[in-house]
Amino acid sequence: MLRSSSPNDGGRSYSGGKVLDALPSNSQEELKGAGRRMSRPLHRGVSGGRIFESSRDSWDSQMKDRTEKEDIDKDKSRSSSVSLRFLGSSIFPDNSSSISGNCENGFGSDPFSPGTSRSRHYITLLFLKFSLVLIVILALSGSLWWTISISTASRGHIFRGYRRLQEQLVSDLLDIGELSLGSARLKELELCSQKSENHVPCFNVSENLALGYSDGNENERQCEHGSRQSCLLLPPKNYRIPLRWPTGRDVIWVANVKITAQEVLSSGSLTKRMMMLEEDQISFRSDSLMFDGVEDYSHQIAEMIGLRNESYFIQAGVRTVLDIGCGYGSFGAHLFSKQLLTMCIANYEASGSQVQLTLERGLPAMIGSLTSKQLPYPSLSFDMLHCARCGIDWDQKDGILLVEVDRVLKPGGYFVWTSPLTNARNKENQKKWNLVRNFGENLCWDMLSQQDETVVWKKTSKRNCHASRKPGSGHSICSKGHDVESPYYRSLQLCIGGTHSRRWIPIEERTTWPSRAKLNSTELALYGVHPEDFAEDALNWNSAVRNYWSLLSPLIFSDHPKRPGDEDPSPPFNMLRNVLDMNAHFGGFNSALLEAGKAVWVMNVVPTSGPNYLPLILDRGFVGVLHDWCEAFPTYPRTYDMVNAEGLLSLETSQQHKCTTLDLFTEIDRLLRPEGWVILRDTATLIKSARALATRLRWDARVVDIESNSDESLLVCQKPFFKRQQK
Repeated sequence: MLRSSSPNDGGRSYSGGKVLDALPSNSQEELKGAGRRMSRPLHRGVSGGRIFESSRDSWDSQMKDRTEKEDIDKDKSRSSSVSLRFLGSSIFPDNSSSISGNCENGFGSDPFSPGTSRSRHYITLLFLKFSLVLIVILALSGSLWWTISISTASRGHIFRGYRRLQEQLVSDLLDIGELSLGSARLKELELCSQKSENHVPCFNVSENLALGYSDGNENERQCEHGSRQSCLLLPPKNYRIPLRWPTGRDVIWVANVKITAQEVLSSGSLTKRMMMLEEDQISFRSDSLMFDGVEDYSHQIAEMIGLRNESYFIQAGVRTVLDIGCGYGSFGAHLFSKQLLTMCIANYEASGSQVQLTLERGLPAMIGSLTSKQLPYPSLSFDMLHCARCGIDWDQKDGILLVEVDRVLKPGGYFVWTSPLTNARNKENQKKWNLVRNFGENLCWDMLSQQDETVVWKKTSKRNCHASRKPGSGHSICSKGHDVESPYYRSLQLCIGGTHSRRWIPIEERTTWPSRAKLNSTELALYGVHPEDFAEDALNWNSAVRNYWSLLSPLIFSDHPKRPGDEDPSPPFNMLRNVLDMNAHFGGFNSALLEAGKAVWVMNVVPTSGPNYLPLILDRGFVGVLHDWCEAFPTYPRTYDMVNAEGLLSLETSQQHKCTTLDLFTEIDRLLRPEGWVILRDTATLIKSARALATRLRWDARVVDIESNSDESLLVCQKPFFKRQQK
């Protein structure tokens, strides 16, 4: 049986017999050649039947004509498609054989529409392939362009970051290179000359005068011109370890401070009543009749405020006092017995220093000048400011100095001024007094009382008092940009600050001492501190203080040097009274020491390179200051018994360095008294490096591992007492 296909079919396939065997030999060859040249695939198959002899001739002639015609068409298109076919085959493999292959039953199959030729099929495939290649190229090009544009835009930032990393790497490599020599090969620092034994960097009056500073500015701190020394200061020739507290509050060694017997005897009448020279000691006897002047004076101030006596200052909301030009600290020493904490500030003095003598007595003090720069305290810092013949002309500079007093004074706080000017008889002094009184009124101060030479003002508790004044009657309110919590020696502002602060809380409404030290969740929210973080910090410090105290003994230092010519008393060896916390955070170390019953006071330092929690510390009833530890601390040598620093090395190394760790350590050595203690807590890596540097400063140092935290270690050091050799 024969089945024919449509006239458009390009060829036939048969089953049930061998087609080629039924054809003549010449027809077989022609058919094979035509099959090799055929461009169109078979579409249908015919099954069953045999090829009759009568159809052979017609089949041969028909096939021959058809193949010759297709050969002509094929030759015409071959030249135009050869290049595309070669390119396509070089990119993608030719899978057409699998598409037009025989089926399992021998039938020819073609998935494409009927009547399409192989050339059109290849062209279609090539078109699809080229489209895919084009899409891939465009996608890669777009991605490359986007990457280049981002890289170009951030090139400056990346370059700056690279420079910072490069500078840090150089600094780290220098430290590593120094430490790699080994502690045995580290060179110890040399000892400074005798003329430097009282050197205070950043304060050089003669140099400031040469630079053109005058009108009191020559006494100001100029750290850009201050010289940092890379040597170790030796104590004076006859230096002696201070007496223990509270004896050391009333008796100090003359040789420990830069003041001569002649300067003591030639000082003012008020100072003579406070000081007595007894052989090699200066005495501030609290049990003598000569001390009654300070007690009577304090009692007078309390009465002017409306209190029975100075013991009621705490109930009135007064805890911290800033004493400007404090003399030798006798006012603060008396108030300390009433649980008041007084910070003394005074100008730098080459000899007879008020600050040095006050610190030697174990009382808070620091060098501070109120002339053209703001004090390094945030707004609303103190409950009372006191100035007794402090030498400041409050009537000068349009009252800008009184504006600074108003800035650091809490709402409802008191300003106490004692001066002959307040009781003047001549017209010139009366004019000055009237100016000061008018300035106070324009600041919304209420003058409570005036007795003899003493006047007491009370700062307003009403935030809107300044806005209700008559136009042009006083100083304007500072904008938020000028009213900041971190006034690190900024120029004085002629505008009233602190009014924007959330801490504007009258002292009468604050919790009284000592409950003030424990802040509740509402109060902590003012400083952005979570109660859980605050509680955890307090818990850690209470535990740390118990552990630290057990370390301050010779047991950890088997090679502890004895004092020259003296026998060692029971530990701790020195009078542990003045404590410096170099990275105070929340003031937890200060709080833990007081809860443990230690008779100490703490200078809480908040580094300018870290978060500013100084407002929180001051509002807790402690004292503290902002400071950049790449600069010298504003105090005299040998003024602290203990220096504590938790996390300071990590904080400083994370910043872009203006100084080295060795610079920081030499500054600590300058501040520390002989036989004073240093306790550093930080990562084990930094503590190991610090241990190597401590040997260069000739400190006795031990590393103590912390069991609860294997990533941190303690470095406990003691500064030895090198006695200057007699010549």
